[in-house]
Amino acid sequence: MWGGRFERAPDAGFWDFQRSFPFDRRLLPYELAVDRAWSRALRALGVLNDDELRAISGALAKIESRAQAEPAWVAGSNAEDVHHFAEMHVMELAGDAGAKLHTGRSRNELIVTEFRMWIKDAAASQRRALAALIRALLDHAEKHAGVPMPGNTHLQHAQPILWAHYLLAQAEAFFHDADRVAFAAHTANACPLGAGALAGCSLAIDRPALARELGFERITRNSLDSVSRRDFALDFLYALAVTAQHLSRLAEDMTLFATPEFAFIALPDEYSTGSSLMPQKKNPDAWELTRGKCGRVISALNTLLVTLKGLPTGYQRDLQEDKEPAFAAHDQTLAMLQTAAGAVAATRLHEARMREAAADPGLVATEAADYLVARGVPFRKAHEIVGQVVREAERRGQPWPALPLDTLRQFSPVFGADLRDALTVDFALATKQVPGGTAPDVVRAALADARARLAQLEERA
Repeated sequence: MWGGRFERAPDAGFWDFQRSFPFDRRLLPYELAVDRAWSRALRALGVLNDDELRAISGALAKIESRAQAEPAWVAGSNAEDVHHFAEMHVMELAGDAGAKLHTGRSRNELIVTEFRMWIKDAAASQRRALAALIRALLDHAEKHAGVPMPGNTHLQHAQPILWAHYLLAQAEAFFHDADRVAFAAHTANACPLGAGALAGCSLAIDRPALARELGFERITRNSLDSVSRRDFALDFLYALAVTAQHLSRLAEDMTLFATPEFAFIALPDEYSTGSSLMPQKKNPDAWELTRGKCGRVISALNTLLVTLKGLPTGYQRDLQEDKEPAFAAHDQTLAMLQTAAGAVAATRLHEARMREAAADPGLVATEAADYLVARGVPFRKAHEIVGQVVREAERRGQPWPALPLDTLRQFSPVFGADLRDALTVDFALATKQVPGGTAPDVVRAALADARARLAQLEERA
């Protein structure tokens, strides 16, 4: 593709070093689609005649068919990159007509166009996988809608919440991830064809028509910017990195919830492994591997940022390094989302153990403070009083709600016999009536709202 300028062939080691075909061959479907659109544009300009267009179209169809039927034929090629592979075989099949296909265009614009097309499709796959995970979370939440659990801060018991409220929190994060992925698809949805190597095309190419034919909603605005910038890939990798962080958090929770100390859930056989030595073991490998593999996705974003940070304006060969981290991060995130959805759907809940844990007296200490506030005690004073009560109960070695009323009144005369009514899990849950709270009726409404948003996500994915 560039041998006319050189007297000697590339060093064999360097040829292998600089080839990108081993990984960018996955862009072949997009390369062929761009070639079809470009050949038709050349025909409209009179660069190709009807016979030449038919020859090129036939060659592209044969390449596509053989690539689908014989993956080893593609994988075994010594082509430099995906563009070289396609052009080499078009010329082989279409002769001189194939040699005209590259008229007016540069590999610089080709690769960024095809990368954008791939990201748009990859984003759609991610959104479908996110929707499947959200559906699994919502199904589980509805199945166990009334089950309470301890809500934690600092990994310490804090206040009672509903298990469904916890699962809705996870779903909310993944809804936001779907929005970020959609934004990445939007930033990728501009067609660079016509940008040339950097200065634009010398032919009167109809760029908007090319964009429409290839499924883009608009064209890029500046030819130099078109071949230089990879923000769209950064946006995609950022969306995947945040998704990975959310998956890692969920994986950490599920791993903890499955421990004997928590015993909130039973690990599904289908997503667990055993021990080669200890026959009683059931290990949360699906979640542990998800937690571990998230690092790869986060590092892919950092890899591309580091690659880009030192580049001058214009196409540089460094940009060849933009695709491998994106491909790997996409594949890894998709696999993790699919695994997480399956594991959530197959997980069983230990409801009795969860209710027992939610009955921890410490979880209703805030209700006691609120009780005092409702009777005119300033919150800071109420907070101090209840803290003193809890400390006294610890000194006595008994749950603080079990302290006699006379003892409680030593700390505040405002305490009355009706305090006991405020110190139940059901009461604590029911008071959290604000939108987004954990009151049962609020959670039911939130589930209905999440179902409606999920339907929209699935429709648009």
